[in-house]
Amino acid sequence: MTELAPDALEVLDRLDALRAADAPTHGGRVLSYVYDSGRPDLDELAARAARAVQPVNGLDPTTFGSVAVMERELVGFAREAFHGGDDVVGSVTSGGTESCILAVKTARDAWRARGGEGTPRLVAPGTVHAAFRKGAHLLGLELDIVPVDPATGGPEASAMIDRLGPDVALVVVSAPSYPFATLDPVVEVADAALAQGVDLHVDACIGGFALAFWPTEVAPWDFRVPGVTSLSADLHKYGYSPKGASVLLQRGRDRQRNQYFATTEWSGYPVVNPTLLGSKPAGPLAGAWAIVQVLGTGGFTELVGKTARATAALVDAVTAIEGLRVVGEPTGPLLAVATDEDAPAERRVDPHRWADAVRARGWQLQLQPAHRQADGTVLPRTTHLTVTPVTESTLDGLLPDLAAAADDVRGEPGLDGTALLDGLGGAAALGALAGGVDSDTAAGLLGGLGLLAADGPAVPESLAPVLALVEVLPAPLSERLLVELLGRLVEPV
Repeated sequence: MTELAPDALEVLDRLDALRAADAPTHGGRVLSYVYDSGRPDLDELAARAARAVQPVNGLDPTTFGSVAVMERELVGFAREAFHGGDDVVGSVTSGGTESCILAVKTARDAWRARGGEGTPRLVAPGTVHAAFRKGAHLLGLELDIVPVDPATGGPEASAMIDRLGPDVALVVVSAPSYPFATLDPVVEVADAALAQGVDLHVDACIGGFALAFWPTEVAPWDFRVPGVTSLSADLHKYGYSPKGASVLLQRGRDRQRNQYFATTEWSGYPVVNPTLLGSKPAGPLAGAWAIVQVLGTGGFTELVGKTARATAALVDAVTAIEGLRVVGEPTGPLLAVATDEDAPAERRVDPHRWADAVRARGWQLQLQPAHRQADGTVLPRTTHLTVTPVTESTLDGLLPDLAAAADDVRGEPGLDGTALLDGLGGAAALGALAGGVDSDTAAGLLGGLGLLAADGPAVPESLAPVLALVEVLPAPLSERLLVELLGRLVEPV
């Protein structure tokens, strides 16, 4: 092993200090963003595999044959897990967002090849991942959002089917959805899409590699359903690999070739890209490949079994907490928690206050704002929990803390974002700014809200007020302020 110079060691020491301030990625204390298998040997395996291919450029598998072998074997594993036949082919991408955008591109170009003209539509439930909003925005599709049932978090199959037509390039369903862990009506929508010649994508980015090995029966959602034309699932979630690695599978070689970009019309080498990136690291690919090779079906089944048991325990524990309820019937390794409106007002628990109280006890949950849909119905504010294999080993500490945190805030009303805006002129005055806010004005508003100090963005101890503001500000304004907050976070100081 090469010995490092003192200045290099100082750099690594500083990196260790920076990492020490991050949310913990292992141990199950963070129930979102990270997917801890609870097996340190898999982390070490992935690290060594990534180090082995550190100099490799995934751009060209004809030069670096290892890339082709690893991708081929990962796609083969995913195809078998998701019940695809020989006509199902695919690619490893940098993550779920890239997989989703490429699914949109493929469908759009296939629709055009079938004679589609004008602006195509993308039909999806209101819980569809934001990556599809990004894909529609970047690729020029009209987004046609179908409201979901606030009680269950899922769309009615008939409502989605009614939106289908010859101008629909793609309809998307989730297995499950991120916000509420709802398994969308895949079979019903896919049957109608197939009958009308509309492509259908299953977004299984978060839960696909868990559902494929789930210990109890799950309604058909993958390539067993004839109308499914593409499917995405993230290896860096329940494949337990380093970020970022996802797989996008497509039914039909000719159809999948629409995913590619190729050009020979310049003076350099021929460019042929199956994904959005040109040059790309091989490390995440190697890490994912190594883990899949070691785990196999038996290893995935064992880890998913731990996850399923922990999820069931959490659902039971939340259901037993007076003033809270689990939204709908979660499918797979995640759940959303809302206020139980059937409880007396003085016994209710606001999920955002609860999440902050849980955070004070050393656990991090994810707050989700209430959302008014196009039909006027309101999806409740919720707290999201992502469950991983390691969660099972934390239940003795986590479950009592969830109950105690609810006791800490029971009866306290949820924060009203409108009242929080009074010091800045009120929601109406701020709404007038939604059409155009420059960076300095946005920074001033963030400062007035206590989210931006002279030395940079300030992460508040309590997140409930931030989500309360998101609920009442016009979307263009809240989005602009969040852009400014994140932009300032990485500006040089």
